Amino acid sequence: MNIILTGASRGIGYSTALSLCKYSIQNLVLISRNADALKKLKAECNEINKEVNITIISGDLTVMTKKADLFYERLPFNQLDILINNAGYLVRKPFKEMTDADIIHMFDMNAVTPSIFVRMLLNYLMVSPSSHVVNIGSMAGFQGNSKLPGLSYYSASKAALASITECLAIEYKDTTVHFNCLALGAVQTEMLKEVFPEYKSAISSLEIGKYIAEFALNGHKYFNGRIIPVATSNP
Repeated sequence: MNIILTGASRGIGYSTALSLCKYSIQNLVLISRNADALKKLKAECNEINKEVNITIISGDLTVMTKKADLFYERLPFNQLDILINNAGYLVRKPFKEMTDADIIHMFDMNAVTPSIFVRMLLNYLMVSPSSHVVNIGSMAGFQGNSKLPGLSYYSASKAALASITECLAIEYKDTTVHFNCLALGAVQTEMLKEVFPEYKSAISSLEIGKYIAEFALNGHKYFNGRIIPVATSNP
């Protein structure tokens, strides 16, 4: 079992990596800009499971997608079973105060880059007998859910990721690749504390990391092209 996880250096990504290592997997590639945090995570993962081969790749995903050949050279396998697109970006501002740079970077990180990353790795995914792409979305982008002020473009970018998930599932329905999107509600992470310091979630990153790991390993047996809300509150 070969897995790639983006946005692994903190919060949900960090906890998901720790949970994945509790299973019998061969290779786990962890990606983030924070090299020091990835080294710490690798050590913790190996304490849990000495058998798993951990590869850490530090850098900006938007740059990696423009230098695919260099990225491929770092991969310790030629078959990918699970891709978890967890990396994302959030700016909380009133609509009128959003800058062009804020808007472009949110759409780039939350929708464009994950889709390009899937395209880069399609050949690796398609040689797996049953592969799974898990896009980490948000209830902020879930249609019909209550919305919060200050998250207009973040919500729109996560809605775009959900729509891409549905489209890819249809386009590749005759292959071995499955696509699903988990629309997460509020989780007590560093990001939540930074953006909503007044809000306390009842769900920890460890709890949601365990859920994501289990879903990534088994969810494609039951779902394809689904946007699945994972929340205890609205919003």
